[in-house]
Amino acid sequence: MLIWFLPVFLVFLMIGLPVFFGLLAAPGILLYLSALDEGAVNPTKELTLLYRNVYNGMDSFPLMAIPFFMLAGELMNKGGITERLVEFSQALMGHLRGGLAHVNILSSMLFAGLSGSAVADTSALGSMLIPAMEKQGYTRRFAAAVTAASSVIGPIIPPSGIMIIYAYVMGESVAALFLAGIVPGVMVGLGLMLVVRLMANKYDLPKAERIVQKGMTLTSREYWVSFVLLRLNVGWLIFALFRGTTGLAGEGASTLVVMTTFLVGVIAAHVLLMNMRRRIDSDFRMVTKRAVVPLQTPILILGGILLGVFTPTEAAAVAVAYAIVVAFFVLKTMTLQDLPAVLSRSAMTSAVVLLLVGGAMAFKTVVSLSYAPQILADYILSLSENPLILLFLINILLFIVGMFLDAGPAIIILGPILGPIFVDLGVHPVHFAIIMSVNLTVGLATPPMGLVLFVASSVSGEKVQTIARAILPFLAVEVLVIFLITYIPAISMTIPRLTGFVQ
Repeated sequence: MLIWFLPVFLVFLMIGLPVFFGLLAAPGILLYLSALDEGAVNPTKELTLLYRNVYNGMDSFPLMAIPFFMLAGELMNKGGITERLVEFSQALMGHLRGGLAHVNILSSMLFAGLSGSAVADTSALGSMLIPAMEKQGYTRRFAAAVTAASSVIGPIIPPSGIMIIYAYVMGESVAALFLAGIVPGVMVGLGLMLVVRLMANKYDLPKAERIVQKGMTLTSREYWVSFVLLRLNVGWLIFALFRGTTGLAGEGASTLVVMTTFLVGVIAAHVLLMNMRRRIDSDFRMVTKRAVVPLQTPILILGGILLGVFTPTEAAAVAVAYAIVVAFFVLKTMTLQDLPAVLSRSAMTSAVVLLLVGGAMAFKTVVSLSYAPQILADYILSLSENPLILLFLINILLFIVGMFLDAGPAIIILGPILGPIFVDLGVHPVHFAIIMSVNLTVGLATPPMGLVLFVASSVSGEKVQTIARAILPFLAVEVLVIFLITYIPAISMTIPRLTGFVQ
């Protein structure tokens, strides 16, 4: 009887029951009926299995990273960080045909390194860029479609909430998944920019126009912070390249040698940056300096994890601390009066995600009791023995699932079922994690139930149906990227292998 959990769950979704309640009601009813069928004296006793697993599913140290990243994103958004990223994107991409559409996509790529949330991306950037695009002559539905399509980059480029969930459920390395998501996320962004360029003439998108804010200023505090951060970051890059090519100052080298080499790298960075200063327009230079402090967030998160300084959960807490310092003391764009609203919004968003995780973990218990994984595995393997064909079929399945179910619950429900099947077929666990994560993330922007479509509709005032039609060319490119990731493992696996997180 328990094998009917999925059809019952889908019926609940179709009648409009919230996902969290559906995740509990479907297995709860079947557990109760199964206990009655077996003649149990107290059939309700079986239900304790569900609510115990709801709590156990949320009570996890790795999952603490999710509310921290949510809070960091809210702090950055409230602190005016999003505006600085948009200004920087405009300075880089405004000269292209359809410039603001390119700016929208690049801003999503940069914002992805702060929040890791597609919904936060759509809400924060959409409220700013959709009116600006409309003012420049773009149709509202096109602006909303670009915003929704590019927002799916948020959970692909690290940090990523759904990759934290996948790592928690499947026992994989969060750092390896973060690194594996970098190239696919960039590919999605570049693919969307290519679509905009191809559509520029057909839809008469606004002509190229260099968009660099004039007469911008920096406080002395922010000037010196960005001055130091730029030199430290470029110096570290020079140091890493030197160590990687020569082998000097590597493992086994004394602390004095490492520090001296790094100091030389910082001095070389200073000389290089001062030389570039003379060749770059002062307004462009100012916009770039204003973006340095926000862009330090993903560097801090990934750098700390890769160097082993802190775990992903600790990295999320450090990101919050950094966001507070930036918003309150460096930029001074927030006051204590703003904090309750920020904490409230991040708490509500985190609660929704964690409730879904808890409900999905309870749902997963019934999945295992029903022997559905074994039944599905036997059925999938009976379709074909060719892993390439099976990967194609599973991509179709995940794409359909992503249309109706949020990525987090879908990963928790399907990951333990599908992951072992494809690992046994020779697919690397991290590679399959990226296939699944990217596919389900794209589902967030896929009609009819894609969550970011509704958020984009709310922000823009445009109907979901019209956004859904306008987004189809962008979805086509995202599906193409999914298949490239699927059949060319090097796209996602090269960086984790080079950094030693995957053998």
